[in-house]
This record gives sequence, structure tokens and C-alpha cells, in this order.
Amino acid sequence: MITVWTVLGLLLTVLSQTLIYRVTETQTADFLPKSYDSAAAMQIAHDRFGTNPDANPVTVLVARTDGRALTPADHEQIDAGTKRLSRLKVTMPKPKDAAPFQKDYSQIPQVGPAMTAPDGTFELLSANLTGNPADPGLENTYRAFRDNARAEFAAQGLRTGFTGPLADQVDSGDDGKTLATIAGAASAALIVLLHILVFRSVLAALLPLLSVALIGGVAGGAIVGTSLLTGIKLSPSVPSLINVVLIGIGIDYFLFLMFRFREQLRARPDRHHRATAAEVGQKVGTAITSAALTIVAAFATLGVASFGQFRVLGPAVAVSVLVMLLASLTLMPAVLAACGRKLFWPSRALAAEPRPGATARFADLVTRRPLAMALASLALLGALAAGLAGIKMDYGMGGGPRTASQTTAQEISHALPAGVADPTSVYVQTKNAGPLSPAALDGLTRHLTGVAGVGQVAKPVLSEDKQAARIDLFLTEDPQSQRARDLVSGPLRAAVSQHTPADLTAHVGGTAAVFADVSTAASHDLRLVFPVAAVLIGVILLLLLRSLLAPVILMLSVGLGFAATLGAATLLFQHTMDNPGVNFMLPLVLFLFVVALGTDYNILISDRIREEMAQPGPPRAAVARALRHTAPAIATAGLVLAGSFASLAANPQPSNQQVGFATGVGILLSAFVLSIVLVPALAALLGRALWWPLRPGRTAARPTAEHPTDIQQSPWPTTPHQDTHPFPYAHPQPYAPQAEQHPDTHPYPYAHPQPYAHPQPYAPQQEQHPNPAWAPPSHHS
Repeated sequence: MITVWTVLGLLLTVLSQTLIYRVTETQTADFLPKSYDSAAAMQIAHDRFGTNPDANPVTVLVARTDGRALTPADHEQIDAGTKRLSRLKVTMPKPKDAAPFQKDYSQIPQVGPAMTAPDGTFELLSANLTGNPADPGLENTYRAFRDNARAEFAAQGLRTGFTGPLADQVDSGDDGKTLATIAGAASAALIVLLHILVFRSVLAALLPLLSVALIGGVAGGAIVGTSLLTGIKLSPSVPSLINVVLIGIGIDYFLFLMFRFREQLRARPDRHHRATAAEVGQKVGTAITSAALTIVAAFATLGVASFGQFRVLGPAVAVSVLVMLLASLTLMPAVLAACGRKLFWPSRALAAEPRPGATARFADLVTRRPLAMALASLALLGALAAGLAGIKMDYGMGGGPRTASQTTAQEISHALPAGVADPTSVYVQTKNAGPLSPAALDGLTRHLTGVAGVGQVAKPVLSEDKQAARIDLFLTEDPQSQRARDLVSGPLRAAVSQHTPADLTAHVGGTAAVFADVSTAASHDLRLVFPVAAVLIGVILLLLLRSLLAPVILMLSVGLGFAATLGAATLLFQHTMDNPGVNFMLPLVLFLFVVALGTDYNILISDRIREEMAQPGPPRAAVARALRHTAPAIATAGLVLAGSFASLAANPQPSNQQVGFATGVGILLSAFVLSIVLVPALAALLGRALWWPLRPGRTAARPTAEHPTDIQQSPWPTTPHQDTHPFPYAHPQPYAPQAEQHPDTHPYPYAHPQPYAHPQPYAPQQEQHPNPAWAPPSHHS
């Protein structure tokens, strides 16, 4: 099994790294349904004007180094340099760490003059580089073009600046590369350190990371293969987000298995470790399967979203989680079976059950004061959820530390409209087959000039077939700002609708128009996805827990955790940092990750509580035992998962910072407040009524030979007799029969308040054994 996963991991990792950028789509407008205005405008641009969706415009600013106005000689040198650049082939450099079979983006860029500043201090050139901007290969091609242009004009004593989406992306990536590297290393170090502190073993710290990396390669190949077969394009954010998800949940699932594996090795030292690994895989596998299917169900609901970036994210995460689930049921138990007790070397923790420590004392506190602990948890979550008051959505993609590209754009905006490098375009098309006359657009152009916020209107450009026209508008606002989106969705589109001739149709396109439509689509999807995902998660919990009350309590708790997490993010980013609002994708990402991943921990603790309540004894003692054994796994897994998501906070993009911070906080709340405090406290208050209508442990409470409730009824001897006892044992403490009678189900030896004393002297006769078919085994057996 390990060999199969290793071979698949290596092969599919190469496949995914080679083909991932061939299945990604970078144009946000392409993810909108065609019914939206900006999507219809982009369709006209493609059909009538031959706009290449892979074209990446770059604006080049050329100015004197002394800041003075350009002279006629300077303009001649700029024209000559522009012609040389338009004939010079840009060769894509290939770094040593380039993926195999990487696409070659070497090309001759289209470079030409654009406009000159009114004060004559600079001239703008337009350039186009063709390719997928998410591909590092195209980024390297842009860097080569930038170096060529700088060298060309620097020889003439002129300075250059570069701006545009591609330039800003490369500058942001270069500026944040060091910080991202440090954050990634810190996240990996945190995972290793936590494992070493918990298991006292280097092997136990490294194996989960190596296994999850291998599984991630298989998942990446599965996603790329699915995309190639279905023709569905991925958004550029999918690969990085999936990597974080897989690392987080993969380490979580491995931790759940390792904690239970160590627990069973302590309880059954005489049993072969492979049999123990099989048992652990079976027991924990049920909870892991339900937890993984919860995530799959939550993300599968994105398939009904109208916004394409949501719609492609769902299946991609669902496929990757299914791969991780398959590995959790096959590869991870195989690793445990192969390593056995050596997995925890050199730790001596397997020698004996550790003494009750802080976890046991905390478990006793929760079960002794369940009402107070539940109220304290609800008060904390409620205070954070109060931050939702006045929440606003921010659909901007800019912000963050100022880059060289943004500095150039700001310099241009001092002399020209802010949108000159990224115009908003009105596309007009005839309804009949007749040619379009430029005179028919005079009225529309005149009214567009009078719209407040439109700095300049260019002359209409007709298509080759005279069936369509493009009118470029240069807004006074940054196209990525909220004010630009309000301008486009409000006064601008109203003017276009009112003053377009009856025989023509008009649509508004451009960055501001696209994000105005994205805001509408996202708001619609949030209202649709939330209830559908909640219903699917509730059904999975119902099937797992076989109860009507427990799923309702778990869903209400994770819902409150979601509200508290979003409220905390709103308090920090909107109210404290004075941002326009929280990123528009944050509520959906938090709902899916905090509710779905947070439910993992609730499933783990609830499943263990149910298992413990199936044993005889008071419910609160069962909750204490479940919490004592499960809380360390949940706490460690929560820290690992929160650390994985927190690495996104080191990204220079504000949207990733918000997602990283908020998701990390949500995971910590889910682990340390919901799963370790609130749910166990409610279980202690409700007792076995939590599992209504099927209450565990009711039938097991009757005294039987197999499950005696009175210690005096036990048929087992007071002293060890390996010749006659069904398995060797030693009792350094007063005898505890239930631990011996139920090694597969009871979590730790039962301690009776009184030492066991058999009423009759022990006689190792076969008739005294409760099982008539039992025969004394030999020493070797």
C-alpha cells in the first residue's frame, strides 16, 4: 500500500506541476454567467474586436530622470526605442526550479505609443504579453521584457515605470516572496515542533508531513486530470488554497489515528501492533469518513453557485478531500502498521498509562461545572459575534503594501485620469444586419461625457464588420475601488440604458464593471449556498450519530462559532483597521472551512462520547473519559490547522490576509471552545438524553457475566495465572476486571473503589470459566 501511494504521488506531482497552468482561467469576467452585463460586453469584445483573453496589457511610463518636460529630441528617442522593442523577441528565462515541460512564453511583444501627459513630463507606451498570468513562465517573460525596456531607455538617459495587472502581480509576488517563504517554513516548523512535544519522537513528527505531501501530489494530479477531462477551468487561487486545506486536514486525520494508536498500544501491550493498527483504522476511520464527507458535502454545494470561481472551487476541494479520505483509510493505517511501536521511539510513553495531568483535571472541571462552562463559552462567542453589527463587503482586489507598479499608476493619475491604464469600455452592437454609423453614437458619447466621475471619453472605434463599436471611458477613480464600482453600476449604466438608440444594444465592461457584477453574483450565491450546505452537513451528522438531538446541538454550536469568527474579522479589519469592509469571499470561505472543518472536531469528540456512554456508568464520567482521551488530539490538530491557515496571513494581498487570520481564529474557536468545552459541557448536562431516541448504554447497564456491574460477581481470579488465564496479565494495582474483560472497547482500566477479593480460594479449573468452550492455552500461545 505504501509503495502504491509513493509511486502515484511522484508521478501525479510531476503531472500536476506541468499541467496546472493549462487548466487555470485568469479572467474574472469569464467566471460570470453570460447574463451579466460585463460578461456580455466581454463577449462582444471577443467576437467583434478579436480581443485575446490571454492578452496582458502593460503600460510603460517613460520620463526624464530630472523630472522636466520631454523635449522633441526625447520624443524621437522614445519613438525609436519603441520600434526596437516591438521587433525584439523576449526570451523566457528558465530557472533551475522550473517545472518539467514548462510552457515556453518567449514572444515578440506588441509595443506602441499610447498618449502623452498634458504637462509633457512623461509619455505612455502600451505593450501586450500573451499567456496565462498565473504561470510563473509568463511572469519570467515579463521580467525579461521589463529589463529590456529599462536598458533601452536608460541608454538614452530616460527612466521607465511599469504598471498594469501583470506588473502589479509580479511586483507583489517579488515583494512578498521572502515573507511567504518565512511563513511557510514557520508553518512546517510549527507542525514538526507540536508533534515532537506531543509524541516525543522525531519519526512521529516527520512521517505525517511526508505522507501528506505525497497525498497532496496525488490530489493535485486528480484535480488537473478531472479538469482536463471535463474542460472546467480552475481559478488561480485554487492550487494554493487546496495545498493549505490538504496540509491541515491531512495532519488532523493523521493525528487522530496516531493518538488512538498510542492509546491502544498502551492498553494492549501484548497485542501485535498490526492488529492494533487495523482496529484503530476501523474505529477512527468511521469518524474520519464522516468528517471528510462533511467537507465534501459543504463544498459540493458550491456547484449550484452562479459565480464561476465559487463553482470551480467546490469540486476541486471535494476531489482533493476525497483523495485525502482514501489515503486516511489506506495509507495512514499502513504507515502505522509498518512502523509499530518504533513510530514513538525514543519516547517511553508506551510503557504505561501516564498519570492524570492537566487534561484530566480540565475534563473533571467541565463535567463537574458543565452549566458554568457552557455559559462562559456562549458569552465569549456572543461577544465576538456582536462584531457583525454594521458589516460591509469589500469587492476590491487592491490594497496591501505599495508596489513599484502602484507607484507608477499613482504618478500617472496626477496628470491623467486614474483609469487611463485600465479603461472602462462601453460596447455597442446593432440589433439588425445594417452597418453601424459613427454619427449614431454622438448622443450616447455626449451624455457619457457628462456623467460625474468620467474624466475623459475616447472616440468610438468601429469593428471591422461595422456591426459593433467600442467607447473607452477613463474614470477619475481607481477602477478597483468601491467608488468606481458604484459609479459603473449606478450612474454610468443608467446613462447607457437611457441614451442608447433603440436599434442598438450596449453593455459596460472593464475591471470596475466586472467586480460590480461579481458583488451581485456573490451576494446571490451566499443566500443559496448557506442553507443547502447546512442541510447536507446536518444529514451526515444524523447518519453518523444516529440521533435527532445531537446533530441539532452540533449545528447550532458551529453556527455560533461561524458568527463569532466573522464578527472577530469584522472587528479587526473593518472597525479597527478602517478598511471599506471584509473581503467578499470571506463569509463563504469561513462558512465552508469553519463549519466543515470545525465539525470534524465535534464529530471526533461526539463519537467518543457516544462510545464511552455505551459503557456502564454515569454519563458525566463517560464524558470525562472521552474528553481526557480526545482533547489532546483536538488541541494539537487545531493548532496545526490554524497554523497552516495563518501562513496565508503573510501574503501581501489583503484578501489572503483576511482569509488566513479569520480562518485561523475560527479553527481555534472550533477546537478549544466548541469541541473541548461547549459540546462536552452540553453532553454532561443532557446525559444519555443527548442521543435521543437511541440512548447508548441502557441495555448494557444490566449485570451479566460478560459485563458485571458488581465487582464481586466477576469470575476472574485475584492473582495472575498465566497457565489458565486466557491472556497473561499483571496487576500492580488492585484488580480491575472490566479493563481485562473489554480490551477492545474500554479506553482505560477500570478502577474499583474497593480492592477485589474473591469469596472462594482460586482453583484454576475449566468449569469455573464462564465460557464452557474455553480451554487453557499453552505458555507459547
